[in-house]
Amino acid sequence: MTSKQRAYLKGLAMDLDPIFQVGKNSVTPENVAAIEEAFNRRELIKIAVLKNCLDDPREIAQMIAERTRSQVVQVIGKKIVLYKQDPDKPKIILPKA
Repeated sequence: MTSKQRAYLKGLAMDLDPIFQVGKNSVTPENVAAIEEAFNRRELIKIAVLKNCLDDPREIAQMIAERTRSQVVQVIGKKIVLYKQDPDKPKIILPKA
């Protein structure tokens, strides 16, 4: 993903509310399964890491991205934005490199 594409996705993510929360149990298989399911309906997802989670948000983002085969767009504080293009009908058209 190029910096131009990442900037475009960051702009789209500004208006999103987090739809998942990672708590003190960190990343569980149930969390990953729910995020996978959400990627069936949307391509851009925002996740909140709660204050009682002691793990680093960047590590959590990388772990979730690997398990869901998505890409980390950004991690700001305790907010994570992930992107996974729909293989059949992409809703978000990324700018060319």
